[in-house]
Order: sequence, then C-alpha cells, then structure tokens
Amino acid sequence: MFTINAHHWLEGIKHVPSPFYDERESDDDISLLVIHNISLPPGEFGGPYIEQLFTGQLDPTEHPYFEIIHQFRVSAHCLIRRNGDIIQFVPFNARAWHAGISQFAGRDKCNDYSIGIELEGTDTLPYTSAQYETLSVLSRVLMSHYPRIDSRRITGHEFIAPGRKTDPGLAFDWLAYKSSL
Repeated sequence: MFTINAHHWLEGIKHVPSPFYDERESDDDISLLVIHNISLPPGEFGGPYIEQLFTGQLDPTEHPYFEIIHQFRVSAHCLIRRNGDIIQFVPFNARAWHAGISQFAGRDKCNDYSIGIELEGTDTLPYTSAQYETLSVLSRVLMSHYPRIDSRRITGHEFIAPGRKTDPGLAFDWLAYKSSL
C-alpha cells in the first residue's frame, strides 16, 4: 500500500523531481486521472531516457528520435515501469505537463485538474500484470486522497485529446483495470 505525505509525494518510491510543472489554482480541483503510455526510444523499455526527458536532460545525440523531442517540456506525476516500480516526478497537488490541449466532460485544460500516470509501454504491446497491479493500487490511493476522482473520472489520453493522441491504446485492458477498482 502506498501513502501520500503532506507534500503530496508517495512514500517509499523513487522521486525524480521534474522542473516541468507549475502550481494549481486549488488542490480541491483535483478531479481526473489520466492514463498514458511512453517508451523511449519508441518501443524500447528500460533505460534512463524517460527520466531524462521529464527532467530536461535528454541527450539529442543518443538516438535520432531524441533530436525531435529533447527540448520538449513535458512531465507526468508518475511513471509505472514494466516491473511495476513507480517513479514520481511531480507532487500531486502541482500541475504536471502531461495532457496538452485536452478536454474532459466539456472542460478544457485537463492539466489544471488532473493527475497524469504514464505506463512504460506502447499502444499495441500488452502491459504487464505488475503494471496493472501497481496502477490499481495507486489509483485507489489517489481516489481515497483526492475524493473528487472516482472511477468515472479516470480516462486515457486518447479520449481527452482525440485525433491528437492514441495512448494508452488498444493494448490497455480498460475492463480489467476498472473492475480492479
């Protein structure tokens, strides 16, 4: 079981603070959980590259794809690795830069009121059972700590930015995940 401390960080996991966030207008507005996926380089797992991207330290010479993205100023609150380990980049009460141009239930700017969780993966490869287990436990903890988030207010990036984003993709088992909550 995870616990969230008074500074809105998970206890007992790896913290890699990102500079890519800002303050929310109100902690009381946290009311959405957005599921994403990421792999760097695309389709490859492990390695330091996601952490480097979310902290502005990605070396553009390490891979051709990094030449395109190394200057992006993006982050998420947490990343769940393939083995189920969590890395937290931004405290939950701050606005991580994960959703971009987005809308949920008629409201724009999802970053303003959401928590972004990245799964290390792709749209088409199955996620691991360890990732689903960690995501389920983390989701329940977040729903308990931020009561405006409930199972109806959990969505994928693809649904808040249709036509622009496709993650977590067809490989994500929404039925199994939602039933675990």
